Amino acid sequence: MSLRKYLTSRVFFAQMLAAMAIFAIIAYLFFHWITYTTNHGQEITVPDLSKLSAEQAEEKLDAIDLDYIILDTVDFRPEFPKLTIVEQEPKAGAKVKEGRKIYIKINASKYTMVSVPDLIEKTYRQAVPTLEAVGLKEGTITYKPYLGKDMVLEVRMNGKKLKAGDKVLKSSKIDLVLGDGKVVFDDTVLDSTAVDSTEIMPLDE
Repeated sequence: MSLRKYLTSRVFFAQMLAAMAIFAIIAYLFFHWITYTTNHGQEITVPDLSKLSAEQAEEKLDAIDLDYIILDTVDFRPEFPKLTIVEQEPKAGAKVKEGRKIYIKINASKYTMVSVPDLIEKTYRQAVPTLEAVGLKEGTITYKPYLGKDMVLEVRMNGKKLKAGDKVLKSSKIDLVLGDGKVVFDDTVLDSTAVDSTEIMPLDE
């Protein structure tokens, strides 16, 4: 049989149809296998782990075939119970695949200690950002007579005078005693100076 007659014969078309059918079956099985192994269309919604302990989070994630890793312990946040989850990634509501790890951060058990910065003779505008930079808060402001207006004269907490370097709990409120900018002269000193001046004045002859 010549090639031309073969290409137009029923045998050739039957073989072509069989080859196409086999190819279609193989392609179907391949894509079905890929879909199965990659869990395509089987995404899991990440639960909200906020305020849960690590043990509670583990139970919740195990039930839906997810895992977790503790990244770090963050500074104590009073709005969260101690040693509970404050941050997670991916966020709650995100869609992930089975076995995905959820990265979490745990609240510290208490505030850390920080050093009181040196604020004496700094202005009020300088003092407040300096306090905030180390995690402290502005407390009560009082004034006393002093030449420099709004100049920090004393740093106190709960009535106790503090000095630079003293350790206090982070987020503590620090009271500031500022100068009122009013110069107050001591009359006793002035009178004494006047007397001394009189005593050394030469007498008229």
